[in-house]
Amino acid sequence: MTARTPDHPVDELFVNRWSPRAFDRSEMPEADLKTILEAARWAPSAFNIQPWRFVYARRGDASWQTLVDLLNPFNRDWGQHASALVYLFSDTEVDGKDGKPGRPNGYHAFDAGSAWTHAALQATRLGYHAHGVAGILKEEIHEKLGVPERYQPQIAFIIGKRGDVSELPESLQAREVPSSRMTLDEVAHAGAWA
Repeated sequence: MTARTPDHPVDELFVNRWSPRAFDRSEMPEADLKTILEAARWAPSAFNIQPWRFVYARRGDASWQTLVDLLNPFNRDWGQHASALVYLFSDTEVDGKDGKPGRPNGYHAFDAGSAWTHAALQATRLGYHAHGVAGILKEEIHEKLGVPERYQPQIAFIIGKRGDVSELPESLQAREVPSSRMTLDEVAHAGAWA
């Protein structure tokens, strides 16, 4: 186990959130997944544009295997055992109040990241783990999921309950522990970059 002690007091939710790969293959109630996505919906965004969009499936859904197959082989190997899979997209454009589309949104990825964080923390609060992955087949996603081109795929997040670590490939078993964080002094600088 790595050290996960905060430098300053924070809610334990932040420290308890981590990204395992061993999942137990259980099904997730639809209400739990909707609660996780609802938390993401309440994320802050620049100018309240809310550019995030989600395509999701739960284990047992007709679309489950399609979403699993859009993970890269490394992530598919363990991600297929989760309870839910969500692809996060961000709208790269902003429609004008006059109805004219096409103005670039320079903050879409940042805002989508905020939505992902809300989802991950809500999953933790419900007793699940959410593991965000960038290893997705981005060149196939638009066509396979029917996503308009203006929506950029950001990540997938894989959600489930902890499973048996011994079912992971041997190369991943030792890594199945919460990771540490840099100290606050390493990432935050008062007044200027030190």
